Amino acid sequence: MSAIRNAKRLSSLALAIALAGCAASAPTISGLPPVPVTASGETQPVGTNRADAADDPAIWVDPANPNRALIVATDKKAGLHVYDLAGKDIAFTQAGLVNNVDVAGDIIVASDRNDGVNAHLAVFRLDAAKPAIVPLGRAAAGTGEAYGLCLKKSATGQPITAALIVKDGTVRVGTLTIEGTPSFAVEWEHKIATQSEGCVFDGATLYVGEEVGGIWELKPNGSAATARLVAPVDNQRLVADVEGLATIDHKGQRYLIASSQGDNSYAVFRLPGVDYVGRFAVAAGAFGATSETDGIEAVAGNFGPAYPDGLFLAQDGDNAPLAQNFKLVRWDRIAAALGL
Repeated sequence: MSAIRNAKRLSSLALAIALAGCAASAPTISGLPPVPVTASGETQPVGTNRADAADDPAIWVDPANPNRALIVATDKKAGLHVYDLAGKDIAFTQAGLVNNVDVAGDIIVASDRNDGVNAHLAVFRLDAAKPAIVPLGRAAAGTGEAYGLCLKKSATGQPITAALIVKDGTVRVGTLTIEGTPSFAVEWEHKIATQSEGCVFDGATLYVGEEVGGIWELKPNGSAATARLVAPVDNQRLVADVEGLATIDHKGQRYLIASSQGDNSYAVFRLPGVDYVGRFAVAAGAFGATSETDGIEAVAGNFGPAYPDGLFLAQDGDNAPLAQNFKLVRWDRIAAALGL
C-alpha cells in the first residue's frame, strides 16, 4: 500500500508543478486593436549595447528657423545624445545615469540618478551651431531616486518650471534657476501611490503616468495639488506599464499621447477633457516596429518633406541585433489613421 500512496503523491506533485507552470505563463494582455502606422526614420543606436539603455527623447525646435529641429535623447547608462532628423548621432556628452530629458529654449534638463538616495536635475546648454551639449551643473531636488522629468514650455530667458518624479511616485514641481550653480525651488508636491515616471505639462496642469495605475491629472493647489485619475489602466485603452507621455496640437486641438507599454501601443486622448480618441502602433515597414516603449515625444510643425506636419518619437525597446534606439513617425500619418 505504501508504494501506491507514494505513486499517488508523486502524481499529485507532478500535477501541481504543471499547473504552476501554466499559471506562470499567462497569456499576454492586449488592449483595443490599434491602427498600424510605420516609421519614416530611426536614430542611430545609443552607445550602450546589450542593455535596456535608450529611454527618453525630447525635441528642440530652432527659434530662428522653425523648420529645423534636433532630437535630444538619453542613454540612461551613459549620457545624452543629439540626433538630427535623419537620425544621425551628431553630439554626445557623458553624464552617467540620466533617465528622462526635456528642453526649454536652449536649456536641456535630465533627471539625474547617479545618487540613488538624493535626487538631482542635471542641467546643460545646447549649442546647436556646433552642435554640442555643454554641462552647467546639477540642482539638488530632495531625497529619493530621480526618475521622471518634464519641463513646462517657456521662451528662452524665461523662468523654467520643472516637474521631477521620484521613483516612489513623489511629484515635485518648482522653478529651476540656471544662473551660477543650478538650483531647484519646490513650489508644490504630491504623492502618487506607486512607481510613476512619464509626465507632461498642459499649461499649469501636469499629467503623470503611474505605471500600474494610469494617467493622473494634477492641478496645483497651494503647496499641494488636486489629483484626479483621468485614464486608468483598463486593459483596453491602457495596458500596464503606462510609460511616456506627450502632447501635440493638431488642427486647433490638443491631444495627449501615452505609451501603453504592456501591448506595444500608444493611446491618444483629446484635451482638456482627456476624452479617448483611439490607439495606434508603430508596425514594421522600411524601419522596424517599436516595442516596450519608455519615453515618447511629439511636436507639431513643418520640418521639411520628411515630416511636413509634425513628428512623433518613440523609444524602441527591441532594436536587435543593434542597441536600442528611437523611431521617427510622421504625425500626419498617425492623424489620418485615427481620423483626426
